[in-house]
Amino acid sequence: MKIIEPKTKEDFAKYYDLRWRILRKPWGQPAGREMDDLEDESIHLMACQVGGGVCGVVRAHFNSPGEAQIRYMAVDDRYQGKGIGSKLLAEIEKRIKAKGGRRVVLNARELAIGFYEERGYDIVGKSHTLYGSIEHFKMQKRLSFPVG
Repeated sequence: MKIIEPKTKEDFAKYYDLRWRILRKPWGQPAGREMDDLEDESIHLMACQVGGGVCGVVRAHFNSPGEAQIRYMAVDDRYQGKGIGSKLLAEIEKRIKAKGGRRVVLNARELAIGFYEERGYDIVGKSHTLYGSIEHFKMQKRLSFPVG
């Protein structure tokens, strides 16, 4: 497995398809609902298996010069529990830091809270309920920088 930035039209087609299949399709949302107006100014990463199959994706954008927000993190059901989410999260945090980010925020689904807490995120409070049934919680993490 390797983590790459999608570059080609084909890469992005696979990237958005996984986002839609995991994050929108189960709730009857049409393709296209997995995107927003910040796609062009965001950091996009995808985890790929040998042969090019996409098994996980994540996106981040900056809300301000020091604060980035992670959105649309998804791992294909067949690959969950294999460390792919952890690797994607670590890599996107690394890229956020490289661009000057000091704090990361995200809105985690209730089922994902433990995953993020284990990786240093704290709950700030309730966020929103998506599609009337998916409770989200605002979480944050301060990124550490080496001293000296």
